[in-house]
This record gives sequence, C-alpha cells and structure tokens, in this order.
Amino acid sequence: MKIAFSWRAFWRGAAGLAFLLLVWEVFARSGFFSRALSPPLGSIANALWQTFADGSMPQHALVTLGRVLLGIALSCLIAIPLGMLMGRVRAMERFFLPLVSVLMPIPSLAWVPLFILWFGIGNISTILVVIYAATFPMVYNVWTGVRSINPLWLRAASAMGANRRASFWKVVWPAALPFVITGLRLSFGRAWIAVVGGELLASPVWGLGKVIFEAKEFLNADVMLAALIVIGALGLSFERVVFQALEARTIARWGMVAAAKR
Repeated sequence: MKIAFSWRAFWRGAAGLAFLLLVWEVFARSGFFSRALSPPLGSIANALWQTFADGSMPQHALVTLGRVLLGIALSCLIAIPLGMLMGRVRAMERFFLPLVSVLMPIPSLAWVPLFILWFGIGNISTILVVIYAATFPMVYNVWTGVRSINPLWLRAASAMGANRRASFWKVVWPAALPFVITGLRLSFGRAWIAVVGGELLASPVWGLGKVIFEAKEFLNADVMLAALIVIGALGLSFERVVFQALEARTIARWGMVAAAKR
C-alpha cells in the first residue's frame, strides 16, 4: 500500500519550518546574545557541513540511533506482553499497575547515576536509560488498548468457534494495534530524550549527546545546534516514513482510522 503524498501538506510543513528559521535568524542577529552563543543560520549550516564532511556527525548519529532502536526493541519485548497480560488478566493488572504508576513519573535521567555505579560509563548504562524511558508509555497504551476492546467482539469470536489463540490474533491484537502504534510513537520520543541525556552523563565515546556535551565545553553553539537539527531530522524521518507507513499498512488499511484531510 502506497503512502499518499500531499503537496499541500508538504508546503504547509515547509512554511512552518521556514518561519521557525526566520525567527531564529532574527533572534541570532538581534544582539541579545553574542554570535558565539546564538549563531546565525549560516554558521550552523557551515558547522553541519563540516561535521558531515569529516564523517563525525553521521557516525555519532548512527551510534545514537542504534541505541534508540535497540532500547525500543527491548522495551517492546517487555512492555507489549506485560500490557497484554495487564489488560486481559485482572490479577496481573492489580499487581503491576501500582508498580507502573510509581515508576513511570520518575525521570529516566534520574536513574543514570545509579546505572553508572552499577554498570559503569558507556553503552550499557545509556541503553538501560532508553529501555526505562520507552517501556512505560508502551505498557500504558497496550493496557488501555486491550481494555478498550468491545466484549461483544470476543463473544462473537467465541461463538464462531475461535479458541484463545485465534481470538488473540483475530480480535485482541488488531483492536489494540492503534494503541500499540501510539505507544511506539510516544516511546520513540521519550527514548530520544533519554538517550541524549544518557550520553551526556554516561560519557560514551560516540553519540549525539557526546557531541552536544563537548561542544558546550568549548562554547561551540553552532555544533550544538547542528546536532539538534540532526536529532530533529531523524525524528521527522521516522514519523513520516516509518510510523506513517506502519499505520498505512495496518490500521488505516483495515479502516480503523479516519483519513485526515490534508
């Protein structure tokens, strides 16, 4: 199934981005801060070009993206089965929901010092922070999705001879999938916050958080902003390519979401 492309939506997004760039350029040239602290767009573009030309920025971005994807994959292995069990088994819900409610408000970055004490600086601590940040939005959304299933659907499936396994794959999973995708989107956003903060504190050799931290030490605001642009571009790419494609091939194809006017 092809993803519909709308020039109207494209130009609206481009106009919003152009407005943001214009606001920043005006702010940078206003003299409120020095050029070293609020570099104009030309300086940022130059820093972005230089870091891509020497290969450092792509390497940092790939390492950070790898940590995000690995952390989200591991969190899905934990969160999706747990959310399903909480939604289907009342005893599991009563046991795990208080734990999830207690742990979810704790900022993921608050765990970084403890993870560093346990596992040292580097990849393990950073990935654990990502797993922690990404797990709870997924658990809540999967749990909500399973609980929102109309009981009549399950009764109808049972009346037609479906066993538990068939009911899960034909009723429970498709009905909960919109919530799973929403949880994945939220987890992806929280994972980026966690991974950059983890890289700032856990000090791995590579990573966009490392770029930001080192640029801050040398007052290279243009490099810091270039790294932020890369993070934003990766987030936009995943939203427009991965998540929309996943939605188009599943819940939109099944008629479970209304087509929004572009």
